[in-house]
Amino acid sequence: AIMKFNAKEDLKRLFVVCLASVIMALNIKSFVRTGGLYPGGATGLTLLIQRSAELFFHITLPYTVVNVVLNSIPVYIGFRFIGKKFTLYSCLMIVLSGALTDILPGYVITYDTLLISIFGGLINGLVISLCLAVNATTGGTDFIAIFLSDRKGIDSWNMILGLNVVILAIAGVLFGWDKALYSIIFQYTSTQVVHILYKKYQQHTIFVVTDHAGAVYEGISKTTHHSATIMEGEGYYEHKERKIVYSVVSSAEIKKVLSVIQEVDPHAFVNVMKTEQVAGRFYQKPNE
Repeated sequence: AIMKFNAKEDLKRLFVVCLASVIMALNIKSFVRTGGLYPGGATGLTLLIQRSAELFFHITLPYTVVNVVLNSIPVYIGFRFIGKKFTLYSCLMIVLSGALTDILPGYVITYDTLLISIFGGLINGLVISLCLAVNATTGGTDFIAIFLSDRKGIDSWNMILGLNVVILAIAGVLFGWDKALYSIIFQYTSTQVVHILYKKYQQHTIFVVTDHAGAVYEGISKTTHHSATIMEGEGYYEHKERKIVYSVVSSAEIKKVLSVIQEVDPHAFVNVMKTEQVAGRFYQKPNE
């Protein structure tokens, strides 16, 4: 498929990716390295390889080279199964954040490892969420998380957390459990921030009691590309016939949907519930 470019949209994506790269590099230099942490994913594996090379072979490996090599397979998955532009912006993020990590100076903010684990994790989760918001990733296991989420239709970040725990266990065996356990706190904090800020693979179920079911359905369909089921009901207090519109939408779209329903029928009664899992066909906007 031919990649389409939109000047305004792509400039915004470019700016956010560059900003995220700077924040990621500063986080690695000021928090992660000061605390001696392993942040998980390709970044954590890169630092693990760097430290192993220094400790066992007395060789200093450049962060960028190791990081790019480790990201080659996830990048292939991105190009093949997720989206070409999505992968290109992710590659820019990988290379730029890697280069900035090698170039930018580090500033020690605190030597308290617990504070570093928590606030470093918060910043890491923010960077990942910034990238995901403009259809990009920070690379590595993020590609795998998006791939699994697309295929399974579920939020798969906890699976990646499990994979990162394995990487951190290896770090614990090689370099001591103290830093590895702090790194798990870092990774857990980061994953929770992503859960809060990125809602594409989370769903909500909505029930709308309305006298304008057709218009409500049209509003949901145009806003989200999701369909709906219209059921017959009775308002028992007034013994009046009502229509109930039932649909499942992405959590990222719920505010737009509620706004559209309010416009179509200001008197509609809407019940919104968090959905644990859906099976069957559920439309997800493709990653470009």
